[in-house]
Amino acid sequence: MTPSSTTAPLGVLSAIPEELAHLDEAAGDTHRIGELAFTRGAIAGRSAVFVECGIGKVNAAIAATLLLTRFDCRALLFCGVAGGLDPAYGVGDVVIGARNLQHDYGTLVAGEIRTYQPGVPWLSGRDRTPGYDLMPDLLARLGAVAKALALPPLPAAVTGAAGRVPRVVLGTILSGDTFLNCDATRQRLHATFDAAAVEMEGGAVAQVCRRFGDVPFVNVRCLSDLAGASSHLDFRTFLPAAAHLAATVTRHAAAAL
Repeated sequence: MTPSSTTAPLGVLSAIPEELAHLDEAAGDTHRIGELAFTRGAIAGRSAVFVECGIGKVNAAIAATLLLTRFDCRALLFCGVAGGLDPAYGVGDVVIGARNLQHDYGTLVAGEIRTYQPGVPWLSGRDRTPGYDLMPDLLARLGAVAKALALPPLPAAVTGAAGRVPRVVLGTILSGDTFLNCDATRQRLHATFDAAAVEMEGGAVAQVCRRFGDVPFVNVRCLSDLAGASSHLDFRTFLPAAAHLAATVTRHAAAAL
């Protein structure tokens, strides 16, 4: 079986247990590699392998590599939460990564990072444009999913006033090995990359998928906080609801693969 085969499983990653809890529809055997537990199951009627990879880019890259090499997964999905960067979006909105980008790889100049594509040296004459874009056909299918999917209204505990319907949008998702708890950095990242959300794993999974021959990768993130000065408080408060919404969108995204 090869990763391109339609009978090969999907690989589904989450960083923490709350993000993975709503996904596995038919849990089967679990296979341990090191400290990682890979469980066979199903999502959207498709065979899948699920793993809680842990927080951060290295953890995500290890799990993604194992899903591709040991389990022959034909595509990867990440289901989780993220901090919002775009002020147009609020807690509960779900972003599907049309582009995944690692914002913390590059050269530090005058106190700021000049972001490059991971692995590309900082020598002149090289294309250092960062980011991993979805293939056009997959982007179109996911755009149709986002347009058609109607999520339930958010509870008052999330919005302060019950009834706001969360949106599903496609946008740029940033990744970096730092939990963002800073208004100034949130504003800078949004202005620099026109990004919708920031998290700590997706860009690394996208890099692994690119290195393994452009394996399809879908990054689904529900905004659990707004990545500002109170993000450490909002994250804990809204994590359960955000994780449930991310799982709902991930199942629909899996059906498009």
